[in-house]
Amino acid sequence: MAGPSNYPNGFPQGVTIRGVPLTITNPGRVFWVSNATTLQTGDLGGSDGNPGTFQKPLATISKASTLATASRGDIVVVKPGHAETITAAAGIALSKAGVAFIGLGYGSMRPKITWSTANTATLTVSADNISFTNFQFIGSFLSIATAFSLSTAKNFTLQNCPFADAGATTNFLSCITTTGAANTADGLTVTNCSWNGLGTTSVGSFITSANDIDSAVWVGSNVKLARTATAAIFATMSAGVLTNLIATDNVAISQQVADTGGAFINVGGTTSTGVVARNLVGDLSTTDLFMTTNVGVTFDNNKKTGVITASGYLLPATDS
Repeated sequence: MAGPSNYPNGFPQGVTIRGVPLTITNPGRVFWVSNATTLQTGDLGGSDGNPGTFQKPLATISKASTLATASRGDIVVVKPGHAETITAAAGIALSKAGVAFIGLGYGSMRPKITWSTANTATLTVSADNISFTNFQFIGSFLSIATAFSLSTAKNFTLQNCPFADAGATTNFLSCITTTGAANTADGLTVTNCSWNGLGTTSVGSFITSANDIDSAVWVGSNVKLARTATAAIFATMSAGVLTNLIATDNVAISQQVADTGGAFINVGGTTSTGVVARNLVGDLSTTDLFMTTNVGVTFDNNKKTGVITASGYLLPATDS
């Protein structure tokens, strides 16, 4: 069977298909990754010795990142059925700015990355403007500290990516952790993601930050935790504040019986700003603290319940 047409010298006068001009606006390269056997396309599993084309894909995300050029607009496309395992700290280390990682497939066919072997296993990000779309992330070792560790990583983005624990003792303690100085993780964006957290011991928040973050966007995600620890379900700022935050339409549920630091987001200080709207929180607490008091953000139409069989009520209270 003949392969796809290839015109290495391009089309100086442009291309039209059925009279419609086709303009290629992406200036970067596209690298393909797959270690799955895909008979439909003739792939028999990729190799890091391959050029990274559609029919000769690379075998690992790390190799694709190495071949990419920073800030050129490169895209790494990972085929359905691809699977990788991270077994150590910085098992995958991304340091090329502006690379987008896109997973193909739906449901269980989405590319899968599994953390195993050590609770220090991490995927590290030390460059700006990196994104992941449509991947599965699995925690499969005892008390994995975090899946993603961000140092200097402005505008890091996760879209449509589910996190899941393999079991109650093979689990993440947190999914995204920022470790850098103030504002090194500005623009942290998490949309339409989820975490089904089965762990019960020492489990923290979905997002944990060591310092200030500006312009974070957290929209449409679902976090459900089995743990009973008193900790904010969605995010904890261990230091610093959130400015220009947008946190809307998220669901956060846990089995905790107290929420003295805020059940949804725990952030200290009074200088945070932004909008927290249309979020739903459920736990077993009788104190019903939605977020740390006096944080400075604007609330609207958030609901919380401390009773499994009851619907949530507005929290904080409606302005008169």
